[in-house]
Amino acid sequence: MTKRVFALLQKDVLLEFRQKHTFYGIVLYIASTVFVIYLSFPDKPDGNTWNSLFWIIQLFICVNAVAKSFLQESRGRMLYFYSIASPAAFIISKIIYNVLLMILMSLITLVLFVFFLSNPVSNALQFTGIVVVGGISISLVFTLMSAIAAKAQQNAALIAIMGFPIILPQLLLLMRLSKVAFAEVFRAGAVMQLTLLVGGLDVLVVVMAVVLFPYLWKD
Repeated sequence: MTKRVFALLQKDVLLEFRQKHTFYGIVLYIASTVFVIYLSFPDKPDGNTWNSLFWIIQLFICVNAVAKSFLQESRGRMLYFYSIASPAAFIISKIIYNVLLMILMSLITLVLFVFFLSNPVSNALQFTGIVVVGGISISLVFTLMSAIAAKAQQNAALIAIMGFPIILPQLLLLMRLSKVAFAEVFRAGAVMQLTLLVGGLDVLVVVMAVVLFPYLWKD
């Protein structure tokens, strides 16, 4: 199981290196979006605006980065994977790959935000940790949505249609949680919110993906 997951993960990484235009396209999307925000705010945005803009951009970055994970797989290639790997190994490898990709994109976005829009965060290390956790959470949801959309005649629009209603509560929770890093004093309830995000929502999405994907796999 572990060897198959690692082999499938290695395959996705090698494909990413061979198709570098996709990766650079997402990075260009991030840079151009942050630069437009920089031009739109002659005066630096306040902490609440900065935080809200950051997570909204994270949402659209994840849609662009994660959507291709299943949509790029042709029917013939999926049939080949069906013959050599289990559905659990395949979905776990996709989850790991998208999590790593989204963590990288989240950190790039954070660096560009700090460079262009200053740094209103009081606790940079704490906010960076929340950004990593948030990137993982958002990528998990859209990985599952991408798997479902890939079976619906490769319709990428379904990812946004199905994913946004599910991701909105998660995004609001991340915005509220990240405000802790903007305050000098630790706010009560932050640990409970983080536990709800990681121990509740994230675990639930992973379990749903592992349980439901075999039924999509057989289609």
